[in-house]
Amino acid sequence: MKDGKIYFLMVLTALFWAGAFIAAKLSSPYIPAFTLTFLRFLIATLVLYVVILIKEKSLYKLKKKDIPVFLFTGIVGMVGYHIFFFTSVKYTTAINSSIIGASNPIITTILCFLFLREKISFKRFIGIIISFTGVFLTITNGDLSSLGNINLNKGDLIMLLAVLCWASYAVYSKKVMPLYSPIVLTFYSFLFCTLFLVPFVIYENPISSLSNVPYYAYAAVVYMSIFASVIGYFVQQMAIKQIGPSKTSIFINLVPVFSIILSVIILKETVTIMKIFAAGLIIIGVYICQKSN
Repeated sequence: MKDGKIYFLMVLTALFWAGAFIAAKLSSPYIPAFTLTFLRFLIATLVLYVVILIKEKSLYKLKKKDIPVFLFTGIVGMVGYHIFFFTSVKYTTAINSSIIGASNPIITTILCFLFLREKISFKRFIGIIISFTGVFLTITNGDLSSLGNINLNKGDLIMLLAVLCWASYAVYSKKVMPLYSPIVLTFYSFLFCTLFLVPFVIYENPISSLSNVPYYAYAAVVYMSIFASVIGYFVQQMAIKQIGPSKTSIFINLVPVFSIILSVIILKETVTIMKIFAAGLIIIGVYICQKSN
């Protein structure tokens, strides 16, 4: 697959992930965090299993040596990121969590430098900084006075753990990618995530309240399962294999751009000139990073 095609697919994935934030807002008030994550990846695992049977005709047989690999990708990448993220927003502001979340490409690049010995070119560094600036302007609407309201609290630390989980998952996936196809790595990561969550779902005991969940919350879970999980993670794994985790992670900065658009269309929110300018910065940053060597 040519790089141009994988870039397009990652942009589409960023759109799906942006939609997942809106879907999460529709479902999280009614479904507890562990149960929500479990349902999302249970459906995703089943759908991906059917896709594998159609595409590959048979499923890769798990070996003993594979278990530590998928325990890491499933628990750290899937469970860790989602649970830490949903927990963090209970203790910190949207500004704090968004800024810390936007640091993912920087943390990913640093981890690649430390563990994969990838070089950080000056051009790529500039692209990351420009994109991060765009994300910052997006979430603050250019109000620099909001900096004074940022205090490192428990929620901020939890969000840092979420970002570290996501970056670690991306870097580790790059390391083990020669051993597995993207679809196999994605499927078993989903499966191990789902199985790991079972005791936590039992503890939450959601059965009594699920009957009161509105239909659109269930529809949101299905959307997150198929588009944000099956398609999104599969494309991400292909991108990590082809262009590396550092370049792949920069596309996450497109998520707030699409979030603005979806918020206007679906939630009827207003968009400002500052947010349009910030979106332009993010796109420029992504372009610079993809052109760097």
